[in-house]
Amino acid sequence: MTMKRTQAGAALLMAMLTVALVATFAAAALWQQWRSVEVETAERARIQASWILTGSLDWARLVLREDARSGNVDHLGEPWAVPLEEARLSSFLSADQGVSNADIGPGVMDAFLSGTVTDLQSHLNVNDLVESTGTPREASHTIFARLFAILNLPQSELDKLAENLRFAVVAASTSPGAAQAPLLPQGVAQLAWLGVSPDTVAALSPFVTILNTTQPTPVNLNTAPAEVIAAAAGVPLAQAQQLVRERDGAHLKNSAEAQRVLGTLTPDRLQALGVSSSFFEVRARLRLDQLVVEERAVLQRVNRNDVRVIQRERVVVDPNAPAQLAAARR
Repeated sequence: MTMKRTQAGAALLMAMLTVALVATFAAAALWQQWRSVEVETAERARIQASWILTGSLDWARLVLREDARSGNVDHLGEPWAVPLEEARLSSFLSADQGVSNADIGPGVMDAFLSGTVTDLQSHLNVNDLVESTGTPREASHTIFARLFAILNLPQSELDKLAENLRFAVVAASTSPGAAQAPLLPQGVAQLAWLGVSPDTVAALSPFVTILNTTQPTPVNLNTAPAEVIAAAAGVPLAQAQQLVRERDGAHLKNSAEAQRVLGTLTPDRLQALGVSSSFFEVRARLRLDQLVVEERAVLQRVNRNDVRVIQRERVVVDPNAPAQLAAARR
């Protein structure tokens, strides 16, 4: 009896171990299957997001190209300046008579797209402070000094910004990778690399940009805020605000028309102003199920037939998004 009980206990133990092993293997197989499905889903979402955002960028390029063909004046009443509010992507695709919901597919059916196009020549270009050789541009420094005064920012920070930018440009052209040289910023948020305080960067953000150009970029009077116009034209802020109010009713056809409100401007100040633009920023936001991706691109309109992408970056803003869609710069 004792031996039979021992054998029965051993058999029961073996059965329990067998069940535990089978359950472990099954759980491991199930986890592997789940992981494969998640990776495939993330990869599919990445590819879909990439194609959709690339399509939206091509659409923005087309709008800017057609706008250039319609005239040489850029203002806020043109189609490119109208923001795209969040809308279901399938509503645009289904407008095509040859496309049905079955052709669109379930992934795109749940995609929502929004975006804006901003004239970057409505901002002051920080890189205008120095020549490509590192030589300071006194006229641009004067314009930035006016902007700092309008925003009640310390002039010492402007001097530090200009000097460190000059140092970075010289180091980049003569001794790349120098240990003591600051990095050249690619975006306004990176002005901190040049010793600018976070508070100053935040105050400057709505009014400045960074464009890699060899010549100073004129400020577009039809799109720039009053603070930028006042700094570029060297006039009181109240006059610039009056110009902004009047241009909302009828845009300026040339920079000379601004003198009716701003007063007579010297040739060098008129040279810093314009009514057309070549640089634009496109921001697109894609919401695909639980995934939210934002893309920023800088476009240069070279002529009526050529709109080039000179900078592009894409960032996942949803903290729960797949790691495969982490921030990427191209």
